[in-house]
Amino acid sequence: MTTEQDQTPAPPDEETADGEAFGARPAWVTDEAIARWCVWVSREGEGSDAAPDPVLAPFDLTPLPAVPACVPEDVEAAVAKARAAQLAWAHTRLSRRADVVLAFHDLLLERQEQVLDLIQWETGKARYHAWQEVAQVAAIARHYARCAPRHLAARRVRGMVPGLTKVREERVPKGVVGVISPWNYPLYLGVGDALPALLAGNAVVSKADEQTALTLLWTRALMAEAGLPADLWRIVTGPGPVVGTALVDAVDFVCFTGSTATGRTVAERAARRLVGVSLELGGKNPLIVREDADLAAAAAGAVVAAFANTGQMCIHIERVYVHETVYDAFRTELVRATRDLSLGRSYDYTADVGSLTSAARLAAVAAHVDGAVAAGATVLAGGRARPDIGPLFYEPTVLEGVTDEMPVCAEETFGPVLSLYPYGTDSEAVDLANRGSYGLSASVWSKDTRAAGRLAGRIRAGAVNVNDGAAAAAGSIEAGMGGMGDSGLGRRHGAEGILKYTESRTVATQRLLPLGPPKPGPTAVQDFVRRTNSQLSLLRRLRVR
Repeated sequence: MTTEQDQTPAPPDEETADGEAFGARPAWVTDEAIARWCVWVSREGEGSDAAPDPVLAPFDLTPLPAVPACVPEDVEAAVAKARAAQLAWAHTRLSRRADVVLAFHDLLLERQEQVLDLIQWETGKARYHAWQEVAQVAAIARHYARCAPRHLAARRVRGMVPGLTKVREERVPKGVVGVISPWNYPLYLGVGDALPALLAGNAVVSKADEQTALTLLWTRALMAEAGLPADLWRIVTGPGPVVGTALVDAVDFVCFTGSTATGRTVAERAARRLVGVSLELGGKNPLIVREDADLAAAAAGAVVAAFANTGQMCIHIERVYVHETVYDAFRTELVRATRDLSLGRSYDYTADVGSLTSAARLAAVAAHVDGAVAAGATVLAGGRARPDIGPLFYEPTVLEGVTDEMPVCAEETFGPVLSLYPYGTDSEAVDLANRGSYGLSASVWSKDTRAAGRLAGRIRAGAVNVNDGAAAAAGSIEAGMGGMGDSGLGRRHGAEGILKYTESRTVATQRLLPLGPPKPGPTAVQDFVRRTNSQLSLLRRLRVR
């Protein structure tokens, strides 16, 4: 395992060539700039009187600037303002709404270096993984700005009586959408879910995660510059149990990304109000290496899928099942590729893997690894914290000999750890991949893509990647992304990614004759029933649906 400095870690106070300490606050992020972004926090009064728990920058554990905290009354006011603004926005031409989103797309790419700094400062991730958020949000903005007219267009459908009943199905916005997004992908998950909601004619109220509030507030300021009205996208901040709960209680639809436990709470609370939800939750995602796979490519793909974003992503790989005839050869490739990864904490592209985001994450990862080792598992690569690089760094880790009673076997680690297992047949591999209650993402590697495709069809997961770890499905914006089982409800991306923010309204116009018997009375009714039955039988014989 190497660092970005030829295996010699920089001490906390060592400076880079441009004069900034490794991982320190970016010089351009001034107090004045932060004050401008904090204007977008929706507070009507003084907000919370309680002192917020300090939020720490992962690279060096220095406190991040405090962001004003909201209270439930602030959430209610934010939703009320958003609801008033939504009425006009829903009647704004879709082409105008798309113009705003495309202008944001251009500004985001133009100023991406700023948001990359912010994402790294708040999360500790490597810069390339921060850039992936920018690329994904740009793709989402471009896709829905171009495809929304097709998805949202009213469509003609066959009426009850062909020729006499004219029917169209319309899509109308839900109203105010609440987006609750986590810290691990503050731009992609915080903004990528809001964009299609706005394009569909909704207003949005977002709850910023306390760890990454600045990223979302910077983005909201950029959307204002792109032309989005002030009240149409409101930002609230503060503890999830207080602010998140108030948001679920006030909006017309909830889009939540986070843990399965919290997702259940959100769904239960929304259900009391008959409010719809979209939930992307946890995963314990498998990767299968078939006997005929390109082992070097599969190992490289597993490393990317397991250790990108320091393993802190819902779709990352944690379980790798390898055919027993190629197990030893694959293990060698995987261990070599893992050990070649570089760790680092600087605002450039020199590091492959960044820091974990919090002390809680570090403790959870270490507990899974240490517990497995104590119970008999073997560490093939990594397996230790690296405080010499930064306070929350942990080496990408490969485990072997993991058994069912070890928590790392079935519980989501959400860190840079994967476990290696042998298998004998395709059916055994499918059974192993389908173990547990999650069903978010999976991967199959094989030179025989038809066989891999058949295998994919037997895996219980919302997305299955063939000869890719995770990115191919997640990056294909025209296809839905989401989970089965304990991994969630609903989909982001694809048609459902925008239609979920709408209601279906049917408008039926009856021409010439009313439906039903021409006049009351038993004889007229019986004649009507007889004629209708004859027509139904005729339509069946003619194969008319």
